[in-house]
Amino acid sequence: MEFLQYTINGISIGAVYAIIALGYTMVYGIAKMLNFAHGDIIMVGAYISFSVTSYLHMSPYLSVLIAMVGCVVLGVLIEALAYRPLRGAPSLAVLITAIGASYFLQNAAQLIWGSDPKNFTSIVTFSPIKLFDGQVTITGEVLVTVVTCIVIMIGLVLFTEKTKIGKSMRAVSEDRDAAQLMGIHVNRTISVTFAIGSALAAIAGILLCSTVPTLQPTTGSMPGIRAFTAAVFGGIGSIPGAMLGGLVLGLVETFTKGYISTQFSDAVVFLVLIVVLLVKPAGLLGKNIQEKV
Repeated sequence: MEFLQYTINGISIGAVYAIIALGYTMVYGIAKMLNFAHGDIIMVGAYISFSVTSYLHMSPYLSVLIAMVGCVVLGVLIEALAYRPLRGAPSLAVLITAIGASYFLQNAAQLIWGSDPKNFTSIVTFSPIKLFDGQVTITGEVLVTVVTCIVIMIGLVLFTEKTKIGKSMRAVSEDRDAAQLMGIHVNRTISVTFAIGSALAAIAGILLCSTVPTLQPTTGSMPGIRAFTAAVFGGIGSIPGAMLGGLVLGLVETFTKGYISTQFSDAVVFLVLIVVLLVKPAGLLGKNIQEKV
């Protein structure tokens, strides 16, 4: 029963990583850049939800929508002000800018909400399901997180394959210059990508803090790094790969903490990542791209 409980917990945290990784993989797949401020948008989304419920006393479900809108605006602003001017710049300049945006968001959150940890009240009110005479517990947070992850992944796949803007995203991902020649507004398409990724970050931040009810300015840092690892693990640029990578990463982390030690969980996670990349450099579901020279 212990193994089953660890599996359930691993799938739950893995689903959160998967939602975050979807934001990373969409931005990289289309804009060909790593948005390291994504983890801090997670934190901002959780803080907005916390403020709406604790200070304005609004419905927790309404707080999710407000957090998503706030993060969408924030993500689009970051893209327009920090990344768009560097569209043709070397990748190192974009990377440094992304790190700078990350530190800016962390310090801004500390100034606005303070550095003291906040107690985040879960938005999930479902009673836990107990199996095998209470030996295995499935909390409402686990159910909501897993279902949300599945719905988001299916929705993104359908969105990118069936809608006009989704097809524009795929075109920009394949060849930005050719897409622009075909009349696709590249900047608008990339802004939409950032908007979607930021909305997912808000959802992930709220689900994360509902599971681990402690909120502070560094809340999104480690989950963001693990989710980026999950995106690379599954094949960055692949939507199903992000989900698979997140779930596998969550299971590896949970089993390591349960059967070995909490101190070695990160080491084992990155060891598994290294082994996978040695065998499949593009990740589990990534595609090897050959460049002509």
